[in-house]
Amino acid sequence: MRLRLAFMGTPDFALPTLSALIEAGHDIAAVYCQPPRKSGRGHQVTRSPVHRFADTRGLPVQTPVSLKGGEDQQLFAELNLDAAIVVAYGLILPPAILKAPRLGCINVHASLLPRWRGAAPIQRAILAGDDETGVTIMAMDAGLDTGPMVMREAIPIADDATAGDLHDTLAALGARLILPALDALARGRITPRAQPNTGATYAAKITKQDGVIDWQDADTVLRQVRALNPWPGVTFQANGQAIKVLAAERAEGTAGAPAGTVLDGRLAVACGSGTVRLTKLQRPGKAPVDVDAFLRGFPLPEGTRL
Repeated sequence: MRLRLAFMGTPDFALPTLSALIEAGHDIAAVYCQPPRKSGRGHQVTRSPVHRFADTRGLPVQTPVSLKGGEDQQLFAELNLDAAIVVAYGLILPPAILKAPRLGCINVHASLLPRWRGAAPIQRAILAGDDETGVTIMAMDAGLDTGPMVMREAIPIADDATAGDLHDTLAALGARLILPALDALARGRITPRAQPNTGATYAAKITKQDGVIDWQDADTVLRQVRALNPWPGVTFQANGQAIKVLAAERAEGTAGAPAGTVLDGRLAVACGSGTVRLTKLQRPGKAPVDVDAFLRGFPLPEGTRL
């Protein structure tokens, strides 16, 4: 069934879903994404990934700063939509927007709701040590990821999975689920079901401060390295530089060494509980390298406190 849709999304995560909707033959009446912003060293104004992709497909793009204004809401209503598909858009949808499409606004969310409602579900799932995550297709309401669920699918979180790995896997999963979910809704073959009252958690936005290592627990450090790769990365201070850790593994160490102490010549580091070995690192302005190459250019002898 061909539907008239608006697509509302901004980052790379949204691209597979938009592409799937186009390839399925749906009528994309408008693409909404956040406005172009200054970025990079030159502070050049840059369009979002969804904006750039929509331009290559000749799709009309809207980039309102907010959807609270009456003019923007009227323009949206006049699209006469069957549904709006929302994937990591980044703006709050007021009630007038939520109610305008015939089937409402349908969200592709990267968690198994009600766990990890909010901005950073992928990173928070890894940080918490969750065994699984997934995608939930949800009919949006006025709450923060609280709407009734249309469809969901779980996947395991591998022990070595980074946020970047899960990002790509879940983006593809969302694109696969949205087509049957949307078709079932349009044909009246599925009724969204309310989220459970228990098990809700909030996935707070990730900041650079989340990436500062405190060496108190080896398991926490290892999850931190995976969860914040590729952004913002985890760092420690040594010789006045912020060193980024791109990969780490468990290691044997000397019991009783103060947390943050280098234990050997290959960067095993004592934690308050357990020991980690740093296996891939990056100095400011330098390329990522393995531990041996790193130590040749930036020695951190045994006994150094990080």
